[in-house]
Amino acid sequence: MSSPAIPSTHSAHGVKTSRSRTAVAADLQQIPWLSRLTDSERARVIADLRVIDVEPGELVCRVGRPVTYWFGVIDGLLKMSNDSAMGVPITFTGMPPGGWFGEGTVLKNEVYRYNIQALRKSVVAGITAGTFHWLLDRSIGFNRFVMMQLNERLGQFIAAREIDRLTHPDERVARSLAALFHPLLYPGVGQLLRITQQELGYLVGLSRQRVNQALAALQAAGVIRIDYGGVRVLDLERLRSYRL
Repeated sequence: MSSPAIPSTHSAHGVKTSRSRTAVAADLQQIPWLSRLTDSERARVIADLRVIDVEPGELVCRVGRPVTYWFGVIDGLLKMSNDSAMGVPITFTGMPPGGWFGEGTVLKNEVYRYNIQALRKSVVAGITAGTFHWLLDRSIGFNRFVMMQLNERLGQFIAAREIDRLTHPDERVARSLAALFHPLLYPGVGQLLRITQQELGYLVGLSRQRVNQALAALQAAGVIRIDYGGVRVLDLERLRSYRL
């Protein structure tokens, strides 16, 4: 689906690793797969792990660039997108806290086929491709996590194709919101997603005003509640299957 352009004053060449820092305890608590590792595996990851603050509009990954890291969102909100053959931006999915992405690209050692861009000031973590493959060779727990990621991501993109065919904005907003509340892909979200109407508009490809109308309709239907600074899901199954 097409998406409104995100204003940016930042370089389109991606974040610089020279700006990164080592992870602190609060960062490590937001990484869902660390608990699956042995002590020695965890020590290797923590030594390798880098964390970076990303400004709104800044790119974490860029189309055509070689893969160097496997990334995850500690805090904030990112979006995965690309340009269509006509040059129109197409949004594939949003990336809220707890989400890790790009494992397929790292596995195949390919260049990125999509952009990952910050919708707001965010905190992003990453391990090098070398450590990612080292874990695959040694860790059963890590392998299971990556397999789960790939399986759930496949289902997510199938659902995204279905969202593209929906003609009513309320239904598109409902399904897009439900995708961001995925408990396995985005365990850091919980029941409250901190997102603005403008940010949701960037993900869904609608104006802020039309998103506002859709959220009001979903709240009236009892599937969400609009809280200060975000959206709280009240009935995830009904949100996923919402129809007028």
